[in-house]
Amino acid sequence: MILVKAIFWASLLLAGYVYFIYPVIALALARVLERRVNKGRITPRVSIVIAAFNEEPHIGATIENKLRLDYPKDRVEIIVVSDGSTDATDEIAKGYAERGVCLIRQEKRQGKTAALNMAVPEATGEIIVFSDANSLYAPGALRELVSNFADPTVGYATGKMVYVNKDGSVIGGGCSAYMKYENWLRSLETSIGSVVGVDGGIDAVRKSLYSAMRPDQIPDFVLPLKVVEKGYRVVYDPEAFLNESSLSASSDEYRMRVRVSLRSLHALWDMRGLLNPLRHGLFSWQLLSHKVLRYGVFAFLGAMYILNLALSGEGLYMAIFVMQNVFYASALAGLYIEKNGGKNVRLFYIPFYFCVINIAAAHAFWKFIHNEKQAVWVPRKG
Repeated sequence: MILVKAIFWASLLLAGYVYFIYPVIALALARVLERRVNKGRITPRVSIVIAAFNEEPHIGATIENKLRLDYPKDRVEIIVVSDGSTDATDEIAKGYAERGVCLIRQEKRQGKTAALNMAVPEATGEIIVFSDANSLYAPGALRELVSNFADPTVGYATGKMVYVNKDGSVIGGGCSAYMKYENWLRSLETSIGSVVGVDGGIDAVRKSLYSAMRPDQIPDFVLPLKVVEKGYRVVYDPEAFLNESSLSASSDEYRMRVRVSLRSLHALWDMRGLLNPLRHGLFSWQLLSHKVLRYGVFAFLGAMYILNLALSGEGLYMAIFVMQNVFYASALAGLYIEKNGGKNVRLFYIPFYFCVINIAAAHAFWKFIHNEKQAVWVPRKG
């Protein structure tokens, strides 16, 4: 029974560490270290690369958005890479040729990473900016994002993704809350040195630091890690922001989370050398805390529940078991509300979303240990 109790408390501590203790330590370190980014009003040539597969409903608005950004027009090129699209994506992009938009077609569909590998060598910009096909930037977002590269220690910069929950869905409310938490954590990690993970819809890299990746590798995780490996910082800039509609169905969010988690697990394995603290110092601890342990929380939660059930005959353990059941009942209530078209309530959508992402992580881990990989997917809805 002593061993059971030890494993239970270790699981509880690790789960709490990932979501609460690590951010508190990061907050303390951020205040002590205060590594600032020396931003400047620079205007290097920029190439905005948009990878698209069957994005007919969004690609026109996205191109128009990029053409209207507050940045010198003669210092920007826009490249749309069509990943074997079968709808009107190519025709829409070609319609902007006279305004300087370049279309590159990847004949055999190979996924976003392969599309970026094809486009970047053709880009003429000193800074490569990556945009999703449905990402709409704030007018000053590009200028703010690029200003980070005035600091010679910065190799990669990411902006602030704000998910808009237009339909008031339960899963959308959870996603919005989760991104607020992630953005806050990224601001702390920037003050420590570098962020762990970025948003692929609004991020940028020095072209000289771009490394071609395998098609199955996730670019908005592997590429920033490669930049850190080369000795440069990856920073978060909340002034460079975009709004994007959150998904409204938990099934869509779940599939997306499984895909991202699976590709991230492979990325962590590929870049496991960064977990060596003797070579990479604090960043190794950040990567372990923010990503490796985060993807393992499902195991801690499972162990907590099963062992807590075995220990529930004792007073303290019974109280904790009751709290666990209340939490999971709230998550089920969130699922019920979603299925019946009700409005989101914070009391329910946070537990619900928490369970969705951790079950997705467990599913992804199962795929990972069976060496499943994913390079292509159907574009997200929303």
